[in-house]
Amino acid sequence: MKLKTVLAATAATLAFATPSLADIMVHHGYARSSGMMAKSGAAFMVIENTGEADHLVSATSDAAKRVELHTHIENDEGVMRMVHVEEGFEIPAGGMVMLERGGKHVMFMGLNAPFVDGEDVTFTLVFRDAGEIIVTVPVDLNREPGEMMHGQGMMHGEGMQHGEGGMMHGNGMQQQGSLGDG
Repeated sequence: MKLKTVLAATAATLAFATPSLADIMVHHGYARSSGMMAKSGAAFMVIENTGEADHLVSATSDAAKRVELHTHIENDEGVMRMVHVEEGFEIPAGGMVMLERGGKHVMFMGLNAPFVDGEDVTFTLVFRDAGEIIVTVPVDLNREPGEMMHGQGMMHGEGMQHGEGGMMHGNGMQQQGSLGDG
């Protein structure tokens, strides 16, 4: 097949591709562990959806042997315990979901290297409709619970990242730049 034919077929395919109706943005992300010797860590952020309802179904990362979506639930004795949420998190249309300490979060188990304060952790959030969004957040071992609104970075779900500290779009493509969102 000639290159011209391949390019024409690719252009035709892209012209008829249906864009996702979900419009996902990730704000104010950071990661932490309990210390340099910790075998696990977590990431926290605000996920905003300005489009139709979507669902965060999983997360992946080279930073750990296993990455899961977790939350805390209270048992009959009033004790909070962390649990894996296999079904993921619903992201309502026109709404937002906070992944925060003591609640929903991305859990990294079996860290391949310690989370070092000030360094970055990269992971991928997988949404039912918006697809994959690559997220890079700083490690902040000193942030207190409830301190979500640091930094200026923002990520967005449609296909590419815009420059340093700007927006990140999902669906698996990433250009140069880093999100110093913390």
